[in-house]
Amino acid sequence: MPTVHPFEADMDISGNVTLNRGPQEAALQVLIVDALRETQPTGPLWDSSYRTSFVMAGRPDRLLETAEDVQSIAVPPHRRFVGELALGTSVPEDANTYMHLPVEGGVLHLRQHTHSADGVRWESFPANTDPRRALEFLMQHPAAGGQGKVVATFRVEQAPEGRVTIDPEPPGEWLEALEELASEWHGQTPEDWAELHAEMTGEEDAPSPVLKRSLFELREPALLLSPLGTPFAQVGGLELHIDPAGSGYSLDGEDWITYDPDAAPLGDSLPPELSQFLDVDTVTVTVFADGRVEWEGDDVPADQADRIRADLVQATGAGHPERWADWTENLLLELFADEYPDLNEVETLPVPTAVRLDIPVDALTDTDPLAQAFIESELTFDGQTWHDLYAEELPAELSAVRPLN
Repeated sequence: MPTVHPFEADMDISGNVTLNRGPQEAALQVLIVDALRETQPTGPLWDSSYRTSFVMAGRPDRLLETAEDVQSIAVPPHRRFVGELALGTSVPEDANTYMHLPVEGGVLHLRQHTHSADGVRWESFPANTDPRRALEFLMQHPAAGGQGKVVATFRVEQAPEGRVTIDPEPPGEWLEALEELASEWHGQTPEDWAELHAEMTGEEDAPSPVLKRSLFELREPALLLSPLGTPFAQVGGLELHIDPAGSGYSLDGEDWITYDPDAAPLGDSLPPELSQFLDVDTVTVTVFADGRVEWEGDDVPADQADRIRADLVQATGAGHPERWADWTENLLLELFADEYPDLNEVETLPVPTAVRLDIPVDALTDTDPLAQAFIESELTFDGQTWHDLYAEELPAELSAVRPLN
């Protein structure tokens, strides 16, 4: 018999979870909190999700024609989930995947989902709405049906044994999620691999490929989510869409065949704009909390040195403790808070002693501010241990201050 642990949890718009009641064991509490953080929309995705449900419930009193019309729908900052953690069981085959979340050793069953503007009065949308009627409510609005802006594009290749190659290499906070989603899309077992390939080609006896390729697009959330353009998944507050025109397979590891008969043949190179991005030459500059700015040898032209030092000090607040702390805190939250939203609850984050910046060579002689060009690549909290900002793991100094630790 499964072991059942009832729970109630609140979530704010940033994804921070407060467990109001639940199991006493800390590990089970973390299981519930992490499952909610990983599956429930936050930030702009919550805005889109709530507004879509609001529209599908028939709540608007006028047609929504513009982005401003949609954004005028106020989004409640508070959510509450009531359900139970059932250990020793699995998700039923016919279960609603939005209400039954697989977790290690069991299932998180969400029985009730409510929202609140003030944290006092709670309400929910009708659960028994006719899906066809709800879709009619949504699609009658001219603002429905669009897609969000493309933020990043990745070419993903995978072999049957599971090896995944992503080009260009994504930031560390996206890497693991994209690898897992690639396996899910292409097939996690040999049987799934062959079955999904047969579905894509429409041939039951199609020979199994030695490689598959897909084009992953990460987009900002659409203002209103449409069933006609449903993303495959959500990654770091963005929607993941898979472009069929960039999807294909290889039977020999050399020649590529597209799954979309109307698409252009698949080549070996990335789109020109991505190739250009990867070919940019950069120099590394280290900015210290005390205001020092250093680089190797003559990486920076001598006649530009004073301007670059002044520009980077201005952009980072180096030499001014409060401004430096504000800049580095914003940097750390931007890099890690999507995956570890509880960092937003930390009153004062550790302050790095130095940050390394990668700056395009062309930007060194450009008159535009360097803040528009550099990319933060590494940082250190003690001057000795450097953390790669595209690595998968949270720096130990930040892990130590997380509220759940």
